[in-house]
Amino acid sequence: MATATAQTKKVIMFTTPSCSHCTTAKRYLREKGIRFKEIDVSRNQKAAQDMVRKTGQQGVPQLWINNRPVVGFDRNRINSLLGL
Repeated sequence: MATATAQTKKVIMFTTPSCSHCTTAKRYLREKGIRFKEIDVSRNQKAAQDMVRKTGQQGVPQLWINNRPVVGFDRNRINSLLGL
């Protein structure tokens, strides 16, 4: 279960329906009890543009944890930013 600190972090995940790494990342956050907002960039062109503008990357998943981007499912970086 997530710590109180991890639960208060703002987490946004940019995904696409066909992305297996996105599925893995979502499952991981759910297992840790972390709430997140999911944005499907295949359906939201503005969000996709914002994502690329911020990171310079088109790949998903991208997680923004307290507005700090993590490109790809980087478990160590995610844990570090969440304080897990």
